[in-house]
Amino acid sequence: MSTQENKRMVLEAYQLFKAGDIPSLLDRYADNAEWIGPESDIVPFAGRYHGKAGIAQFFRKLGDASEATRFEVRDCIAEGDKVVVIGEATWRIRATGTTYDTPWTHLLTIREGKVARFETIYDVKATEMAFSPDMRAQAGSGAPLHH
Repeated sequence: MSTQENKRMVLEAYQLFKAGDIPSLLDRYADNAEWIGPESDIVPFAGRYHGKAGIAQFFRKLGDASEATRFEVRDCIAEGDKVVVIGEATWRIRATGTTYDTPWTHLLTIREGKVARFETIYDVKATEMAFSPDMRAQAGSGAPLHH
């Protein structure tokens, strides 16, 4: 696939995520794809996942724990087999009702028309604070967490 085809495929995948069509989204991933996120003992969906089954597990954990009330792509840059997507999101934690904002950056590697590697970077501290009422209390904030 060309660089522009990679970019188009990735942007279409974000539309599938926003529509909640995770099975169609997973079709865009290689069978042995790697999903890499920051590590955290507090965030239920943090860490690494391998293969489509692992990535499906990530989306189950994400959906069980939180809901995106806003998920926006701000920029998308493609070069060769790499696509970088920069965005912002507002999440609501299902267990507490806490909302928080976080910028995010995703780096995707495309091979043979499929996502072979997905790496996400986001504000781990804000995410952990949203999931942990104890951390929020220590920080002295009961208000929504915003950047």
